[in-house]
Amino acid sequence: MIQIGMSTWADHPSLSVEGKEKSTLDEYAGHFPVVEVDSSFYAIPSLSNIVNWQHQVPENFKFIFKASRVMTLHDANDDEEYLTPERRMEFTSFRKVMQPLINSQQLESVLFQFPPSFRCDLTNIRYLFEIREMMGNLPIAVEFRNSSWFTKALEADTISYLERLNMINVTVDEPFDGNLGMPLVLQVTSTDKAMFRLHGRNAKGWFNSGKEWRRERTNYRYSTDELNELAKWIKAVAEQVSDVTVIFNNNGNHDAVDNGEELQEILGLHFEGLGPVQMDLF
Repeated sequence: MIQIGMSTWADHPSLSVEGKEKSTLDEYAGHFPVVEVDSSFYAIPSLSNIVNWQHQVPENFKFIFKASRVMTLHDANDDEEYLTPERRMEFTSFRKVMQPLINSQQLESVLFQFPPSFRCDLTNIRYLFEIREMMGNLPIAVEFRNSSWFTKALEADTISYLERLNMINVTVDEPFDGNLGMPLVLQVTSTDKAMFRLHGRNAKGWFNSGKEWRRERTNYRYSTDELNELAKWIKAVAEQVSDVTVIFNNNGNHDAVDNGEELQEILGLHFEGLGPVQMDLF
């Protein structure tokens, strides 16, 4: 099965029935079967919010939650002991609020998007093991942002280690200059799941900081030729696992939905059990 979704449900004006700048979760769920929740990176959502979101979507709708910045070490110093009591408590709290989604089988995965400082070294290799220990058997997706994990010398070892931990290697499509950014690695490391995150190919926006850097780095619209190329890779991966999730994050100029719908057409996908689509009568 291949499913397509977006990073966040809110920033898609084309899905808003009333033409508002922000789309709602129930509007989004009428078009796509899975969503990546970005807000959990900044703060663990409340249990009541989780239940409220469940009520807005069909029962077979899936959620990908980003692990919090505490869990991904965005708040850590190089000389700090990673596994502090506070960090362990963060993992416990995160798992607790995920329980309703676990019970309903709506948790697609927990995405650990590590900072660029998370390089391939013994401390961080050990931390991946500790993550698996603390998260139990939950589906974990790993997106590295330091290319040291996928150098020619270490790529095979990285893939083998993720396989051992049954963690999903997130295949990213983004600018890569041989040092900055990440290469596209089409390797399956989970027994049943694979994941693509498509950030776009705007190298100028991706590598340069500025006032609008957050928007510009994902300001990209995939061409039909590029989507056809991606479709070939996705289909090849889909032959190896039962579930492939494709997340579009190229939304700096609201191009993600259009690209997602075009890729759906290219792949010939029909998503069953979507929410009702409201019609604008005016």
